Amino acid sequence: MGNLLWLIIVVLVILWLAGFAMHIGGGLIHLLIVIAVIVLIIQLVTGRRAI
Repeated sequence: MGNLLWLIIVVLVILWLAGFAMHIGGGLIHLLIVIAVIVLIIQLVTGRRAI
């Protein structure tokens, strides 16, 4: 399950960068990347694995 979280984060970062390059997706992609970063920080700080 932890690998799935990393996969989602990587996909969101790629979409975010594509949004900057092609000006698509608007604020939704930026909102999703902020959520992904928050989840990543929480995961790293707590050090627990997803169940």
